[in-house]
This record gives sequence, structure tokens and C-alpha cells, in this order.
Amino acid sequence: MRSRYDLLFFFALVSFLFPVAVFGQFQPPLSAELEMKSDPKAPGAAAVYLQREEIADDNLNYHSFYARIKVLTEKGKELATVSVPYEKGIFSVTDVKARTIHADGTIVPLDVKPSDLVEVKGKAYQINKMVFTLPSVEVGSVLEYKWQLRYDDDRVSSPNWDIQQPYYMHKAHYVFIPYRGMAEKVLYSSMLPSTAKVNMDVVGKYTLDIADVVASPDEEYMPPMGSFLVHVKFYYSSSHDKNDFWKSEGARWSKEMDHFANESKMLKEAVGAIVSPGDSEDVKAHKIYDAVMKLDNTDYTRRKSKEELKQMGLKQTKQAEDVWKQKSGSSDELALLYLAMVRIAGLKAYAATVCDRDREIFSEYYMSFQQFDDIMVIVSIGGKEIPVDPGKKFASFGELAWNHTYASGLRQGDKGTTFVTLPGNSYKEAVTLRVADITVEKDGSISGIARISMTGPEALKWRDFTLEKGEDEVKKEFVERLREIVPDGVSVEMDHFLAMDDYKSQLMGIVKLSGNMGTATGKRAFLPGVFFESRAKHPFVEVANRMTAVDMSYASTIKDDVTYHLPESFTTESFPPDASIPWTGHAVFVMKSTSTKGQIAVGRTLARGFTLVEPKEYGDLRNFYQKISTADQQQMVFTLSTTSASN
Repeated sequence: MRSRYDLLFFFALVSFLFPVAVFGQFQPPLSAELEMKSDPKAPGAAAVYLQREEIADDNLNYHSFYARIKVLTEKGKELATVSVPYEKGIFSVTDVKARTIHADGTIVPLDVKPSDLVEVKGKAYQINKMVFTLPSVEVGSVLEYKWQLRYDDDRVSSPNWDIQQPYYMHKAHYVFIPYRGMAEKVLYSSMLPSTAKVNMDVVGKYTLDIADVVASPDEEYMPPMGSFLVHVKFYYSSSHDKNDFWKSEGARWSKEMDHFANESKMLKEAVGAIVSPGDSEDVKAHKIYDAVMKLDNTDYTRRKSKEELKQMGLKQTKQAEDVWKQKSGSSDELALLYLAMVRIAGLKAYAATVCDRDREIFSEYYMSFQQFDDIMVIVSIGGKEIPVDPGKKFASFGELAWNHTYASGLRQGDKGTTFVTLPGNSYKEAVTLRVADITVEKDGSISGIARISMTGPEALKWRDFTLEKGEDEVKKEFVERLREIVPDGVSVEMDHFLAMDDYKSQLMGIVKLSGNMGTATGKRAFLPGVFFESRAKHPFVEVANRMTAVDMSYASTIKDDVTYHLPESFTTESFPPDASIPWTGHAVFVMKSTSTKGQIAVGRTLARGFTLVEPKEYGDLRNFYQKISTADQQQMVFTLSTTSASN
């Protein structure tokens, strides 16, 4: 704990070197800023940052933020609402001040108290967001606001400077003053243009001044851009040598994993009751996995309080044995329980920790375990290593959530810790099958049933959504997704889900179809050739160029099997021809139609074996989807009988 003398001394020093008036103060508006109607440095921009400043001081325990923004279009007015996320109980947001300056110089101050809203509430943490909206914002206004993030004096909080924003930035100023007693342990990881540099002065203050930062890309299916945008991440580290850090910290982490997964008499007895001596390695691994998956995952429910544990005669979770006693644990704790139990069963198994690929890409040059999000287990069966994810509720054995596929991190091994990248999934493991049976009446109205079954990441997504929002909300969202792609005029009504809670089975949603999907012109009737994709917005079709890599999350297969039962008055004139569109080594699209008396069946398959595509391949990717889009726009044409036409 630092003494107040140290704090006062350092406060005096900082105040002397960096007067408060310099940073984050509201400024008299410049006439050029007020008169600005567009920005030649950012043509077509909805808004631009005129200035941003961030100051972090780990001696005085605050981060301060300041921004000045010019609104150029109606869309730019969205920046009037500011949301500041923070961890409740550890941090607090204070000293919020804001004002709107109209183009004529009129100043309208913020006079409403910001709203403090709960964003995420977990077992042992709560993320809030402080929200405020600047008043009376118009096109042409200048927005100016600031706030401070405060934390206790027994804590340090090194900053992340997320420099590149969705809007062009004219200039920015950043300062970090590390805690004096740990200044020699400060490191940073950065992605900066060649014209910008982090500077450190003789008293250990880090500064960065940067100008003319282009807006961050906004493209479909981008990889986690936090790893690629202009940024600086500061952190305190015990080592300044990359190899030494990962060797020493990896050994420490591995020891912690083994300590938690330590075998005990209780766990031996539990494993003995789950597996039989004659079971193969594969059977043992599956049986133990099923047993662990039956336990309560407190990341999706609620961790028991100290008082509740005391009433039940249980202790705080410190080892895998405690998880088994309580029949509950966090995702990481359940993974380590599985690790302990398969080891007791005689299998080789190792802990691994990886980044969430939806958030960040692992970098060995960023010497911090803050990169890692989740613990996996790598189990050896018959000499083959299989990564499993016991902490992911509803993930079947050997199935990884998509954000863990291609995720990198650290793993245990027979000779210490090493870096690891988990494998991706096969397109055969992520199948969505959409089967519809539709009766068409002579007036073009339809009725029918559709059954949509899902395996792999798509099923996991809907099951996760159910845990988060409840099944009623999932039904609404599921129907909305279908309404976006089925033909105009078709109504979709949710009936029910099957196997929502059974991770071993495919998830199925059953919906009722009704409405009208046809058009008639005297002697002919027209129906969409493809039911489930007739109005779908195919990716990449409209955009000619690409700046970033394409990340489609996971490989997949979508298969449609739609049968139309036609009225006697319809004579088939044409229907979608068979088609095969390959993108060699990447994907294939196949359409096949058959026509019999009174019936047409249309089959459509898109098998996409790739997940990641570099920008240099974007032209081929776009060409592939343009051909699919054309195939999906075809129609079925029917000749109407004379009687039908006269009616």
C-alpha cells in the first residue's frame, strides 16, 4: 500500500509537469470548425473527430477522456449518445461534462444526470455502462464531452489506447503515467503507422501525439479488428524478454492448472463409478464428458454465495474436487474438473488456454495472460489428440464453439508449455437442413410446414441464445430470421423446437407457412424458384473491393429440400435448371430440380469449406457469390388452364 506522502509528492510533481488546464478542457469553438459542412480529408463522412485526448495516471488512480466531434450528416448525430462501459465495484465513472455547440456558436450544456445501466451481470462481476446524450444536436453541431474513470489506490490499471475509430480523427493526444513503484515493469504492444511513435521522458511518462487517422474499416465478415487497428496496449510484466516470459509464466500457469486438477480420493471414487475397467479410452473420455456436462455451469446461471456454501457444508472452490462436491462450477472450473477426471481414468490430457477469436488474435509479442479467455482440454485417445470444450454448455464431445476454432494460445505438454492453435471445423460438422413441404393453390396462396435442423455452431448459437434470453425470445428471433429470406407475402409462424436442451441431438425448429407467393399474368403464373433464399442478401455481391480479410466464423453446409404440391390447373413450363458452381478448393454450390405430375422438388446445397479468405482472393470469392445470387433469382413458370385463366 502506498503512503499518502508518496501520493501527495507525486501529485505535486505531476501537477507541476502537466498542468491540469492543458488536458481535456473545453475550448472556445473555432469559426472554421463551426462553418465546416464537409471534410476534404474524409469525403462523405457522417462525422469526424476534431480532437481526442486520453490521460491515464496509475499514481492518482484515474483515466480521463475528452472528445470534440463535428457532426456533418444526420447519421453523424448518432454520436450524440455516449456509452461508457466499466466494471461496477472496481471502477466508477465521474465528472461527466458535455455540451453541444451549434453552428451559430450557441452553446447548450448537458444538464441531465447520466444513466447508470447494468450491461452484463455475471457470477462475480457486473459490467455497467454510463450513458448520456448531448442535447439539441443538429447537423453542423460540434459535440464536446469528457469524463473520468476512477479506481481504488490499491489497484493499477494500465490503459489501452484504441486510437483508430469508426470516424476520421484529425488529432489525438495520449498520456500514461505508470505507478512509480512499477515503472520499470511497463511494456506495451502497438500497431502504429510509421509516422507515429510512443515517447517516454525521464520521469517515466509515456506520450503519443498522432494526427490524420483514417476511419476503421466497415466491411462484412471482418476478423477481430482490435488486433489490426491502430492501437497501443500498456501492461505491467515481470519480464521484458519474450522467450523468458512465456517460459516462466507458462510454467507458473501450468502449475496452477495441475494444482486445481489435482486428483483426490473423492474424484477417484467418482471416476470409478462412471467408467468400467474394460472401457476403451474413447468410451472413458465420452462417459466422463457426459458426467461433467450434467453439472451446473455457473457462467450461465449463478455461483453460490459464501453463505449458501456454508449452509450446505461446502467450501469455496479451490480444486476440482470442490467442483464435483458442489455439482457446479464456472466454465473454466468444469474444464479443469474434466482434466482431472480423465487423467485419473488413465488418459493423457493437457490444459490449454486460448483467446476468444471473436475478440482478439493471440500475439506472443504481447506478453500478458490478459489475452486469454477460456480453458480447453486436449485429451489423447489412441495416440490422437482431440481438443474438447467441457466449459461450453451444449457443446458435444470434440465440438468447439466457433470462436475457439482457429484460436491460439498456450498449452501444456510433456516437455513444458508450448503455443497452440486449435483446429477449425469441417463443413460436414456444421449442417443446416431446411426441409419444406408446400401446397400451392390456384390463386397463388400457399400453406405448409418447414423443418429446419441444425448441428454444430448454428445449433450452439440458438441454444446459447435460449440460455441468455429464454425460449420465447429465441422463437421470435428465429421467425424473424426466416422472414428475411422467404418470398414476399409468405407468413412464418413458430410452432416449436425439438432437442433444445439435448447437445447430443440435432436442434430442430418447426414452423408453419402460409400466405401468397405467386403472381399471375392472364395465362401464366410465376413462383420463386428458390424458397429459402429468394430474398436473402448474399454477401460480397455488391462490393467490388476489399480492404480486410474475410472471416466467416466457421465452415458450413446449408441444404434445402423444398417440395411444391401444385394445383391441377398448373402445367409446368419451366423451373430452375440443374446447376453446379464450384470454387475449387473452397466451396461448391449445387442446385437440382425435378418435376413430376402435380409436384416440383427443388434441392439446393451450399457447402463452404473455408473460414478465412485473404483480400487477394476476394475477387474469386465475390465471383462465386455473384453466380449463386443469379441462380437464386430464377423463377418457376406455369401455364394456367383456360378455366383457371378465365376465373
